[in-house]
Amino acid sequence: MNQPSDQARPTPRAGIMDIEAYVPGRSTAPAGVATIHKLSSNENPLGPSPKAIEAARDVAAKLDIYPDGTARRLREAIAEVHGLNPANIVCSNGSDEILGLLAQTYLAPGDEAVITEHGFMVYKIYIQSAGAVPVSVKETNERADVDAILAAVTPRTRIIFLANPNNPTGTYLPFQEVRRLHAGLPRNVLLVLDGAYAEYVRRNDYEAGVELVAGAENVVMTRTFSKLGLGGARIGWMYAPMHIIDAINRVRGPFNVNATAIEAGIAAIRDRAHVERSVAHNETWLRWVSEELTKLGLRLTPSVGNFVLIHFPEDQKHSAAAADDYLSARGYILRRVSGYGFPNALRMSIGTEEANRGVVAALTTFLKS
Repeated sequence: MNQPSDQARPTPRAGIMDIEAYVPGRSTAPAGVATIHKLSSNENPLGPSPKAIEAARDVAAKLDIYPDGTARRLREAIAEVHGLNPANIVCSNGSDEILGLLAQTYLAPGDEAVITEHGFMVYKIYIQSAGAVPVSVKETNERADVDAILAAVTPRTRIIFLANPNNPTGTYLPFQEVRRLHAGLPRNVLLVLDGAYAEYVRRNDYEAGVELVAGAENVVMTRTFSKLGLGGARIGWMYAPMHIIDAINRVRGPFNVNATAIEAGIAAIRDRAHVERSVAHNETWLRWVSEELTKLGLRLTPSVGNFVLIHFPEDQKHSAAAADDYLSARGYILRRVSGYGFPNALRMSIGTEEANRGVVAALTTFLKS
């Protein structure tokens, strides 16, 4: 007996196939390119802490043992460094997992969640996967606009996702603006402060969100180990009120942080010398790259992260697509950001001295061609 075509195989629920899959930064160059400088994923050019590498190696002989399902020692190390209560921390398989769990826990079909025009693409993916509606609001000068966000809030709004600093723009909101945003929200709306790049910000008017979380019932802060050298280990964490911690612990996987990541993370976060070296390297080369590319006549969005957003001329010969092809052929892999609303821009991670100088030299030649 022939079945109807819509019952011939399992099908995703309505809306899933409307989601545009996330595309990570490329890591390959055209065939024949000998040396590759991957500057597409905002990774740490100094690599992981040597202490983290050693800690990960020590776990190798114990991979038959399940990790601690609460990641207690990792939470305690995070709390020790940041002056927090470990009970208010939950760890995850990258901060992306936490963002997804928040959407899964606090969004229902038909609910709304607000994101900004050039915000991190995974927010929209997780909102749609929960059956909710993403509401995108315009930014001002490539920076989140508090008034626009507040104007978008309706009785159906349940979450505001705010990356601060934002990826891929590198812009940030001063903390007084974040406080103003929070003050204007209904108490049942959750404000998610994504501080993935918080370690790199060196501005007196910036704060990642610890104080706001500590004094509110509807704010959480998410962070990651990825940008300081453990992207491959996938470690994220959230600082949140206890009622949110309790809810997330009910839906997360029982062993969502693996044993290697736990031990590497403990060593990495306590190696403050490596963290400071990483931040100092970024501060030096972010300034240098920004100045040198500006001298070439390119517009850069002012960044406080470990990357820059480079805008290219409108002529086809010197467009972002042409620049990407030119750089890739020479082993410099940057990030196309058309999906973020920047069809004529490339995002460049701050790399090693060799990589940074190489990109500037290559673009100097490219723009003269």
